[in-house]
Amino acid sequence: MTTYDSSMPEREVFRVENCSIERTLAVVGEKWTFLVLREAFSGVRRFADMQASTGAPRQVLSARLARLVEEGLLSKVPYREPGSRRRDEYRLTQKGLDLYPIMVSLMHWGDRYLADPDGPPVILTHRDCGAPISGRLVCAEGHEVPSPREVTPRPGPGARLAG
Repeated sequence: MTTYDSSMPEREVFRVENCSIERTLAVVGEKWTFLVLREAFSGVRRFADMQASTGAPRQVLSARLARLVEEGLLSKVPYREPGSRRRDEYRLTQKGLDLYPIMVSLMHWGDRYLADPDGPPVILTHRDCGAPISGRLVCAEGHEVPSPREVTPRPGPGARLAG
């Protein structure tokens, strides 16, 4: 991302044509895609069940599932109910599972700023102890990073500097 704030200490300015945020949004940055992923993380695997729980129109859901399979976030696995034709169910791949922290962060943001006065509709808890989970940023040395003000963008191996 190309950003510069004149009040900040001078730093390198990055070009945006290979921005990881933009590339990620090109894959998942659409309402129906996030709702499909929400259902997949909740264990929903079948088309009809996803359609019922998301309310997505059939064509929209079909297109989103196809894109998520194409991008490698979901895989199609055949199944057959007794007396029925073969169908596919959709399972999260490792690439899809790696989106879980993003989904939880979005949910927690919504819980904080958009929930009903009664509170959030779902609380995620740790299966082993029952305590609510939270997302935190931690550096490679184990220090908690409580604010974006404590983060410094540095060029990575794929950085393209403006100039």
